[in-house]
Amino acid sequence: MDLLMLSRLQFAITTVYHFFFVPLTLGLSVMVALMETIYVITNQEVYKQMTKFWGKLFLINFAMGVVTGIVQEFQFGMNWSEFSRYVGDIFGVPLAIEALLAFFLESVFLGVWIFGWDKLSKGLHAATIWIVAIGANISAFWILVANSFMQQPVGYIVQEGRLVLERFSDLIFNPNLWVQFPHTITAGFTTAAFFIMGISAYHLMRKHNPDVFQRSFQIAAIIGSISIILLGLIGHDQAQHMVETQPMKMAAAEALWTTEDPASFSILTIGDLSQRNEVFSIRLPRLLSLMSFSQIDGEVKGIYDLQEEYTQLYGPGDYIPPVAFVYWSFRIMVGVGTLLMLLAFVGLFLVMAGVFEVRTIIYKIFMLAILLPYLANSAGWIMTEVGRVPWLVFGLMVLRDGVSIVVPIGVVATSLIVYTITYAALMGADIYLLRKFAKIGVPESRDDVTDTPAEENLSLIGAQD
Repeated sequence: MDLLMLSRLQFAITTVYHFFFVPLTLGLSVMVALMETIYVITNQEVYKQMTKFWGKLFLINFAMGVVTGIVQEFQFGMNWSEFSRYVGDIFGVPLAIEALLAFFLESVFLGVWIFGWDKLSKGLHAATIWIVAIGANISAFWILVANSFMQQPVGYIVQEGRLVLERFSDLIFNPNLWVQFPHTITAGFTTAAFFIMGISAYHLMRKHNPDVFQRSFQIAAIIGSISIILLGLIGHDQAQHMVETQPMKMAAAEALWTTEDPASFSILTIGDLSQRNEVFSIRLPRLLSLMSFSQIDGEVKGIYDLQEEYTQLYGPGDYIPPVAFVYWSFRIMVGVGTLLMLLAFVGLFLVMAGVFEVRTIIYKIFMLAILLPYLANSAGWIMTEVGRVPWLVFGLMVLRDGVSIVVPIGVVATSLIVYTITYAALMGADIYLLRKFAKIGVPESRDDVTDTPAEENLSLIGAQD
């Protein structure tokens, strides 16, 4: 492997690891805040128990997210210094705001929330976790401001071979941002909903504190059903935006080599997708045109025509992304998303019918479904980023021009191995801690959960250390 491929692999591995924790943080923070708000309004002890239980799991996930996320920004200067030099005047703005505003906001008030039980008034204490939740989602917003610039550059001018920010407002109102950010947030709510439903199913199956976990399942099923519907609708808007701004990505996602009007949608294509050597293909006529333009007729450009068009526009080069990667990641995302929608509706039906005495297999399905949002989230990001290849900043900089040329290849290879092993250990620790505290559940005795809240959180932090 050359320096470029090693640098890409390192960033891909650390990003995928980090993104395991992000969606759960975004969704679970809001759901914990909602549970505590219900406790403040109703003064029912069961909601305090719920808040503390799910809050512990949120803390574990948040801590791991912070640890794995810190490395991300350092890689821009180490592995991608040419990219940082070229786009740093723009890219650094949202990243600085995220670190100095959003991250510190959520970190400070998370500490207040942990140690503020029975020291602050109920309403004020609930306000702290809402600030944490808002801060976490604002943090995601600024990260996506930066990423959206890479997908659709706006608000810049070129000065002395570098991009300089001309209009900050253009970054905020980047059209790509306003389809990408809601999609990420609703994915976070979906992830948190199935996380709660799966763990609640585990305890309901064993009849552990059913009052707490029935209510947890109810809240998660309702939020999960709403979020997965919104996720699909927003994803549709995002796909239409992609057809307009990055048509090559959509063509690769469909393995569409020749332009079609109307365009068919590939249910399944088997063969060498990189050379259009189809062995077997199932396609639905007109569906791709319907997805792309909300009408059954419409031209969707194929890879061959787009390659020729990009060559004329940007100069000689290979502008075709790894088709197989994009094709299958798109199908994993959509397929798993469809399955999640069906399961969310099953959960909502159980809640509306008031049925919690179900067969063990139903509980086990919801337990296994905890993994599905992670699979869909990862596949979606892989499609988003790999589908942009060879562009680092779309239309402005290709990958090979952004990598650090002075870093020895041995250093990158060594750090890749070290990062992979370290992150694997962190992932193992996260799974161990989440599994341990999730299985413990909520103590049956009221006194057990209300006497020493600060000590409980301290012991949890000790376990993380």
